[in-house]
Amino acid sequence: MKKAKNWLAQNEITYQTRHIVDERPTREEIIDLHKKSGLEIKKLFNTSGAKYKELGLKDTIKIASTDELYDILASDGLLVKRPIMTDGEKVLFGFNEKEWEGVFANSGQ
Repeated sequence: MKKAKNWLAQNEITYQTRHIVDERPTREEIIDLHKKSGLEIKKLFNTSGAKYKELGLKDTIKIASTDELYDILASDGLLVKRPIMTDGEKVLFGFNEKEWEGVFANSGQ
């Protein structure tokens, strides 16, 4: 998160934060973010997180339906890959400087 915040400051991009552990995304928000991201649903999971490992989701995400995975993601903010960056139309999960630059640099968001 620190790298992402530093990148946003360096690029003079304004943003709002939301602590998704305390204020987790709803199922509907997860669906919307997923569709706008264009990613496979499994890419939305925080696979390096303790909660993901504790719940043994590695095998579950291979066999569960998309609807079931939406429910799982909406059940706990710790399961969702962070940070999530969106301008309302484009969505990125996780921080990758080159990817963020290609989508949001010079956007003035």
